[in-house]
Amino acid sequence: MSRFTLDTDDELLAYMRSVSLREPDVLARLREETAALPMARMQISPEQGQLMALLVRLIAARRCIEVGTFTGYSTLAVALAMPEGGRLLTCDRSEEWTTIARRYWRDAGVAERIELRLGPAVASLEAVLADGAAGQFDFAFIDADKTNYRRYCELMLELLRPGGLLLVDNVLWGGSVINPDKQDADTQAIRALNRWLHSEPRVDLSMIPIGDGLTIARKRE
Repeated sequence: MSRFTLDTDDELLAYMRSVSLREPDVLARLREETAALPMARMQISPEQGQLMALLVRLIAARRCIEVGTFTGYSTLAVALAMPEGGRLLTCDRSEEWTTIARRYWRDAGVAERIELRLGPAVASLEAVLADGAAGQFDFAFIDADKTNYRRYCELMLELLRPGGLLLVDNVLWGGSVINPDKQDADTQAIRALNRWLHSEPRVDLSMIPIGDGLTIARKRE
């Protein structure tokens, strides 16, 4: 037992992956291709993708929604974990990055489960709500522009059913959240979001130090 979260260096991370990670070949290939891109840092870690897939299976999530597709790793991890007939809506701005994503979704045989909406994500989520989807989603993931994080969360909480899960990425922001010298808009937005979620009565939550920090919130009944 420890009062502290263990620091994870490269050697310990490699061990953890060797005894825990069960990454399908299609996800490993996508991760490898993405690692060669200039914006590779935007991709989630494979252990985070596996955790997300486990949560999807635990709650038998059939309707999932995501903001921030990039090259589609998180989308694919979730789509592979959904039961037959599951549907995932993912929102992004980039035609370039999501073209890579679409290729791997097809390779994995799950492209028919995924709907991609290109454009500003706030407008996309508001349109989904306007179509009568409030309370219809089981699982939501946010990994996009940080200044809109609060608005994304507010909209996702409307879209989630009671008992549904909301996951928010980058909540530790490389440690910048505790650095008083970091006062840029993104860092301030993440700090504000973390404080808001901590006091939000509609959710149960836990922040875990996986990847760049991940908050898992359950919408209360």
